[in-house]
Amino acid sequence: MTALALVFFVCAVALLVAVLISARRLERRVAALAEPNDADANPAPTERIDAMLAQLEVDAEGLRVDRDRLAAALHAVPDGVTVVGRDGHVLVCNAAATRFSGARHSDAVAEQAIGELLDQALHGQPAERELILFGPPRQTLHLRAFPLPQDGSPSGAVAFVRDVTEARRIESMRRDFVANVSHELRTPIGALAVLAETIAAGTDGEVTARLAERMVSESERLARIVEDLLDLSIVEAQERAGREPLPIIALVGDAVDQVRLAAEDARISIDASNVPANLRVDCDRRQVVSAIYNLLDNAVKYSESGQPVEVTAELRDARCAIAVRDHGIGIPSRDLERVFERFYRVDRARSRQTGGTGLGLAIVRHVAQNHGGEVTVESHEGEGTTFTLLLPSAAPVARDLSEAS
Repeated sequence: MTALALVFFVCAVALLVAVLISARRLERRVAALAEPNDADANPAPTERIDAMLAQLEVDAEGLRVDRDRLAAALHAVPDGVTVVGRDGHVLVCNAAATRFSGARHSDAVAEQAIGELLDQALHGQPAERELILFGPPRQTLHLRAFPLPQDGSPSGAVAFVRDVTEARRIESMRRDFVANVSHELRTPIGALAVLAETIAAGTDGEVTARLAERMVSESERLARIVEDLLDLSIVEAQERAGREPLPIIALVGDAVDQVRLAAEDARISIDASNVPANLRVDCDRRQVVSAIYNLLDNAVKYSESGQPVEVTAELRDARCAIAVRDHGIGIPSRDLERVFERFYRVDRARSRQTGGTGLGLAIVRHVAQNHGGEVTVESHEGEGTTFTLLLPSAAPVARDLSEAS
């Protein structure tokens, strides 16, 4: 039994106990009213009855308050909770569970499953199952039912319904991530092993030199994968990293410096002349520089030799839009929604050739989310791609200077 199930189980039992206690109190008080009175030792019968009735009203009001408080807590819970009596009649059904009462379409399947589990629980057998509703939207529900015992036998049952769609999606992403990491690391590690064996068995100096260069290339690729994994883990962990107002032109300059050597080798120029000097963003410097670098690195890798990459920035509704545009091969429309997924590559063959890890755009997305912003993409095949990083704006430098004066 999960902690949540245990809580509701205790609450249900507590409610039943409270009702029983109140009923027994009423029985004792009615019995006391029926006893003969000693006129010399006790107050007048009418006064005694009035006092007991007043106390009964106080007790009843307290019971109503406890009942209403428990009902409010039950209805506020996002999980569906249904309590039935011994005869299967519904006693409690919170707000989240009402969608399965008299339901249609896929919810009717869930209603039937809940009924079956409650029937098992009424016979003293706890039951649970996972149910997939194909929707739309597709949902995964985890159902559980438990008997509510009294005097050694079930006096009712309670069922819990939890939407685990997001949890299952995250589990699937984690499995895919581990599988992808294993695959990405296996390739360069396997290549290094083969190259090392070939070098060890060879005697031709020229061949050995070429193989050694390949080993250096594969080791660098392996290092890039590890570095990107570390960057991604840091970005994911630092959801509330420190913020400070920083000029965009400085952030772009740092990123351009990091990618400059690769751009020069590919004979690609980077134009950042249209980044205003007065625009600033509230950000974590390391994260945003990493995001801009990955956008630039991606643009350089997917551009043809001699083509420019342009970086611009502007203010859009209290947010700074940092755009990186290339004039390369572009992205097919079917792939636009997936380019920010970890290890997803539009052109796997080209990614192998350029040494891409498939993690750069995932890092950009996480940086944007950490800063309360977003990243968008526009692309036309054969014409180029524009990625736009939107981040919360800080006061422009010029405004700060005027306020200071």
